[in-house]
Amino acid sequence: MKKNSTSLRVRLPALVFALEVMIVALYTVFVTYDDHSNALLQNNMTKPMENAVYRDYPFFADIQVMIFIGFGCLLAFFRRYGFGGMVFNFLMASFAIQWAILVQGFIHFYYDGKIHLGVINLINAEFACAVVLISFGAVLGKTSPVQLLVMAFLEIPVFGLTEWLVVQYLKINDAGGSILIHLFACYFGLGVTFILYRPHLSDGHSKECTSYQSDILSVLGTLFLWVFWPSFNCALALRGDDQHRAILHTFIGLSASTITAFALSAMLSKNGKLSMADVQNVTLAGGVTVGASVDMMITPGVAYVLGMLGCTACMLGYKYLSPFLAQRLRVQDQCGIHNLHGLTGLIATIAGICAILWASEETYGPSMYQTFSYRAPKKGDPRLAELQELIPGLEAGLGRTAQEQALYQLAALGTTVAIAAVGGMLTGLLLKLPYLASPTDEYCFDDELFFNVPVDYDQGPGAPNKGCTETQDKQLLANERCT
Repeated sequence: MKKNSTSLRVRLPALVFALEVMIVALYTVFVTYDDHSNALLQNNMTKPMENAVYRDYPFFADIQVMIFIGFGCLLAFFRRYGFGGMVFNFLMASFAIQWAILVQGFIHFYYDGKIHLGVINLINAEFACAVVLISFGAVLGKTSPVQLLVMAFLEIPVFGLTEWLVVQYLKINDAGGSILIHLFACYFGLGVTFILYRPHLSDGHSKECTSYQSDILSVLGTLFLWVFWPSFNCALALRGDDQHRAILHTFIGLSASTITAFALSAMLSKNGKLSMADVQNVTLAGGVTVGASVDMMITPGVAYVLGMLGCTACMLGYKYLSPFLAQRLRVQDQCGIHNLHGLTGLIATIAGICAILWASEETYGPSMYQTFSYRAPKKGDPRLAELQELIPGLEAGLGRTAQEQALYQLAALGTTVAIAAVGGMLTGLLLKLPYLASPTDEYCFDDELFFNVPVDYDQGPGAPNKGCTETQDKQLLANERCT
């Protein structure tokens, strides 16, 4: 087998079967049901309608749509790489969720020698999967499915480590995942693409283009992401008013970024027309910029402004920053994830810090210590007993001040970006190893390298449809035989 061959005949099956054997072994030894899915724990005192499945499954289903349909369609915008964008998304997502159940299970759901599995595990695993798919956008069209599986295999543990450090030690507020999901995924993907730099692609590629049909499919993915984004942002927020605010703020932020995107697209275009690339990506910016403060009392007006700011930063990033990164810093960000997830994630982090500094009992009442649980008084503090009379079940916190919590938010930002960038670069080095079927520059953004493609896969609108007559003749012959 040649080192630089792109054949998947041995490489892909060998890798997949090896991963499956590992996962089956680990699931068999370590994974069991949680209390809500274990039949042994159900009895005549159990109320089926109080099972966690009725609380968690709607969010799981919505995020499933985002992962497999939203991301899949969105990434199918290249004219000759529709199969790769959608199908490799399907492949990576399926594996990433399986793997994340184990990695996150050992971190968050491991006790009595087992990982206890419920729908909430699947939701957490889908968030980890979203991280992988966002990073995939940076190397779209320039990697093989073997490389992508290796990338997912390595990224999930690095993300798990980062999540553990930030959640267990820094203890931050980030309900919508602007720091842990969007910023981590962005800088991990940029680290990978920095190492996988292809100098011959700096000025573009002849196949790096879209078609009427591929743009429609891609904007369909945008619509799926747009519609279900509120579920993504509120799934892990505190139940009740926090989750309610998260839904409201996400919708307001998305709607603000959408109409702003249309205005800026026409204004910044040389011919005054709308760009489908802007519609596909920039309209989603508001969902990220409200993420870090999505469950806080930031007011609907601020959520609207955050949507506008995120859209503006994202739009200017696509127009000016992405070309600079590619030509000067060797960062070929194929889908512009730095604009949609990096810049907007930074804005969201700043907004979250401001919301923490401005939070007071005058605005929140005693429930402030539920939304900002780490600011609740420590155990033994007389103030805690007073608050527990008002809010039964309120748990002791760390007694942090607003300023201290803001500093922890900044520390989480630096930690996340640093680990993600270093982890991405190390992963990129491994992806450069031979035998991983990396495509040549000539076959980047081309489905023909890894798929059996139909005869008309590369036909643009109005182009002569080579092979069409032969296909029609075969169909007519088949019809005659049937009759």
